[in-house]
Amino acid sequence: MTQFPNRRTIVPLLIAGLLLAFGAVPAFAQPKATSPSTSSAMSPAERKSIEGVVRDLLMKNPEIIIEAIQSMRQREQRESEERAKANLVKFKNELLNDPDTPVGANVKGDVTIVEFFDYRCGYCKRVFPDIIKVLNTDKNIRYVFKEFPILGPESVTASKAALAAWSLDKTKYMALHKALMGSKGGLPEGRVLDFATKAGYDAMALKTAMKDPKIDDLIAKNFELAKAFDINGTPAFIIGDEIIRGAIDLQALRAIISKARGS
Repeated sequence: MTQFPNRRTIVPLLIAGLLLAFGAVPAFAQPKATSPSTSSAMSPAERKSIEGVVRDLLMKNPEIIIEAIQSMRQREQRESEERAKANLVKFKNELLNDPDTPVGANVKGDVTIVEFFDYRCGYCKRVFPDIIKVLNTDKNIRYVFKEFPILGPESVTASKAALAAWSLDKTKYMALHKALMGSKGGLPEGRVLDFATKAGYDAMALKTAMKDPKIDDLIAKNFELAKAFDINGTPAFIIGDEIIRGAIDLQALRAIISKARGS
């Protein structure tokens, strides 16, 4: 998370900003053309006097500090959103067409939903039934699964198993995905392999595939993509040019799909 300056840090910054705002201060005026040797430096006495005035202003009006922090946060949020929007274009191919990333539903659908998720995320599990409803009722959705295991070692294990399963047999991936997403409790390796076996995979073959360095590389790429879109938690969705950070209900999900489709 972005760390914002505390009061001790912000006061000197505000002082400097207010000094700049006071156009009457000689130290910040342009030197006269006829006196190029004139010093532009403010004397210690002048600086101390002006700092005292500004400090007194801040002490009597502390809301200035709060307003400055709020303004800083708003500016940083706007800049973050602008970067994320630009990265939708910059990283479009990595986001939508990575050959090692699982893709489901209608692979030729006219709207693509990208989800960053963690199999141990309660919010991911909560929104999952609505995702299934959308995929069952809208047959023109393409779904991209971005493993984003942020909740500890068991999340990583489950992600590796799912990605290994995709590499071994794509036709059984969704069955395993549903089992993992619908699970309750921990996801140690033994339990994950049990889910995989029930989905039709050979446990030993899957365990071997999970050790492929490509699996680690793909998860690392997903983390880099998440960073590019200022995604810090799960679930997160990218639909068209919309980035949704957090769970979303069925009605809102359908509205964003409709917008992306242009209808």
